[in-house]
Amino acid sequence: MTKKKSEEKKKNKNINININSKKKKKILKKKQTRSYRKSTMFSWWKIIFLSGLIIGLTLLMYIFYCYATLPDIKKAVSLTRQPSTTIIAENGQEIRTFGNVYSEVIYPSDLPSYVVEAIISTEDRRFYTHFGFDIIAFTRAMTTNIIKGRYAQGGSTITQQVAKNLFLTSEKSIKRKVQELLMAFWLESKFSKDQILTLYLNRVYMGSGTYGIEAASQKYFQKSSRDLNLLEGAVIAGLLKAPARYNPIADKKRSIKRASVVLQNMVNTSIITPQQKEKAMKLPLGSQVHDTLEGGYYFADWVYSEVNAYIGERENDINVYTTLDKHIQNIAEQALKEAIDKNKKVTNGAIVVLDKKGAVKAMVGGVDYEKSQFNRATQALRQPGSAFKTFVYLTALEKGWDIKDTIDDYPLTIGSWKPTNANGKYYGEVTLEEAFIHSLNLATVNLSTHFSLNDIIRLAHKMGITTPIDNTPAMVLGSSGVKVLDMAISYLSIANGGYAAWPYSITEIYTRDGYPLYTRINDEEGRSRILDKSSVKEMSIIMEKVIKEGTGKQAQIPFFAAGKTGTSQNNRDAWFVGYTDHYVAAVWLGNDDNSPMQGVSGGNLPAQIWKKIMQAAEEKY
Repeated sequence: MTKKKSEEKKKNKNINININSKKKKKILKKKQTRSYRKSTMFSWWKIIFLSGLIIGLTLLMYIFYCYATLPDIKKAVSLTRQPSTTIIAENGQEIRTFGNVYSEVIYPSDLPSYVVEAIISTEDRRFYTHFGFDIIAFTRAMTTNIIKGRYAQGGSTITQQVAKNLFLTSEKSIKRKVQELLMAFWLESKFSKDQILTLYLNRVYMGSGTYGIEAASQKYFQKSSRDLNLLEGAVIAGLLKAPARYNPIADKKRSIKRASVVLQNMVNTSIITPQQKEKAMKLPLGSQVHDTLEGGYYFADWVYSEVNAYIGERENDINVYTTLDKHIQNIAEQALKEAIDKNKKVTNGAIVVLDKKGAVKAMVGGVDYEKSQFNRATQALRQPGSAFKTFVYLTALEKGWDIKDTIDDYPLTIGSWKPTNANGKYYGEVTLEEAFIHSLNLATVNLSTHFSLNDIIRLAHKMGITTPIDNTPAMVLGSSGVKVLDMAISYLSIANGGYAAWPYSITEIYTRDGYPLYTRINDEEGRSRILDKSSVKEMSIIMEKVIKEGTGKQAQIPFFAAGKTGTSQNNRDAWFVGYTDHYVAAVWLGNDDNSPMQGVSGGNLPAQIWKKIMQAAEEKY
């Protein structure tokens, strides 16, 4: 019995030991788990801390790099720029401005209060309270951009814009944005709010080549910014978002629509009342908001390239007054466009119109300046075809021939060259007058064999052709490329009775302050005669008959007119060059790739364009 109890007791003791052992193991396991968790948590915090430290140090290093690579502040403040050159038409309208237009310094206190308020309410409402960076505007812009999935709103302050405009570029990069922010903080620490606003008002780009509120006001409204009304102030404030899109020259309706948004901003910030906004929308915009000539860009480019030859290099802004006639220019551009729109076989053209003194009254260098700035009137070399025959016949007349003298129009061969007439026929013995009026190739080539080809080349150069002319028999039929401007000036010497005249476009050049730099002197007495008087008279007779009864019938107008058609081989070039009592005009049509034009010749489309221009020009008299 005692033995049995002893065994049970021993058994119970073993059970208790096992239970205690399990409890100890559980407790130990819990301790180990707790310790592991603590160790793991510590490791994660360590990783996070180290990662944050590395990221922070990287950011600090990047910011320091951005700071170290900031541009030289002194150099940026002493702004260098290209002096502006404004090209002005004969009637005083601006054609185009090259370079950057700045004006006198304007202070916020110089402006009507509503102009400053319009700008601040639109560009930076908390300008006077933030430290160069507007957290609220930035957060709002970021949220909007994320929601829309694109850049739809900006959050830059006026201070940041000054930093960008004065010291940095418009490059879209993180580096530039960081530098912009650093520079904004620097500006806020160095300048007062009014000084920063002054920098902004005088340096910000405002479209059409203008920088600063005064230059923009003079450009768009022909008045000082001190005199802007509420609507004009709203237009100025509105265009800051996109100067090329919202300025009143680019699009007056869009500009006013944007100004309405600015005025509503002013209503929302209680600067003006809804009634004041309504009244403002009815105010006038300047005296001549559309005081810019539409078109004439090819002419403006040509004039701009010539300016330095007149006055040399300069630092001043200048106004260049020119000979361009708005009425003739508009007619020429319209006539060319309409002709090409109607005929799909030709894609381009060029026109030059001169008065009897050589003043360029119109210049069209192509059908679409936006697509191509290549000036076909002054830069392209195109074959003149039969329009070159004028030099051949003038050479003959200068050498004593008469328009009633006869020449053979028979097939002939010169080396391997066998010229033909355009219609494939030949007409036997004809007078020089008949040969020229009907543009007979065989008779013209035959005529050229009676004197040296060098004589023809010398005369063409003397009359105004500036490009090389090949000394080959085919040259007499217009195989050498010439400029449209040169053809016009060459025919001008005939229209002038044999006196030389050279093309010009600039009459006066003034600084923007009104100081004269150049004035053209008209010295008609000093002109030199380059053609015999009787030769010119006979030439004019047969050129008049070209229009009355020859190849140029489609150029007939109810005034005196003389001219010559020209069509190069395979109809690659089509010309009409001629003159009236007051003007000379050269018209060329062709394709830039030199491909043939089907059905287009000098006697149709070019003659029709010439007729429209010259009739409109002569009606002025």
